[in-house]
Amino acid sequence: MGSIVIRPFEDGDLPGAAAALTDVYATDGYPVEGVARPEEWLRSDNVLASWVAETEQRIVGHVAVMRPHGEDAVSVWAEQSGDDECVGVLARLFVVRDARRHSVGEQLVRTAMDYGLGRSRRLVLDVMVKDAAAIRLYERLGWLSTGQVAHHYGDGQHIEAVCFVAPEA
Repeated sequence: MGSIVIRPFEDGDLPGAAAALTDVYATDGYPVEGVARPEEWLRSDNVLASWVAETEQRIVGHVAVMRPHGEDAVSVWAEQSGDDECVGVLARLFVVRDARRHSVGEQLVRTAMDYGLGRSRRLVLDVMVKDAAAIRLYERLGWLSTGQVAHHYGDGQHIEAVCFVAPEA
């Protein structure tokens, strides 16, 4: 695999990012929502900023920082900290299988964390309990567990998730 470049998402990245998302869903069952209309899910009006990981002119990963929009991780953090004003949600993180084990996920998360710190936004997220590798990544980067929730999606479905908050600095 060639060198990985992390860069801001551009409109022309949408087809490649959607294809990568669909690929990740096929191999991992992630995300549990959004794959029916991947372009809309990736370009939600709640996206504050997003980035792609690219190698050899192919998008192999993505991450976004979202404006809070009713996420359980925001509620859990607000209850614990009393702060729901300066929060961002790290979301839509995915890396295609053949790009894993090259620190792509870590680079994407660190980019989002830098964005949050630079804008005085404390980042939160939830991650499905089944996604053990993602949980290990966040823990390794110093994210703190704030609790567990049932992540609701689709027609009344839910899956257990762990909420995290990014380290302060």
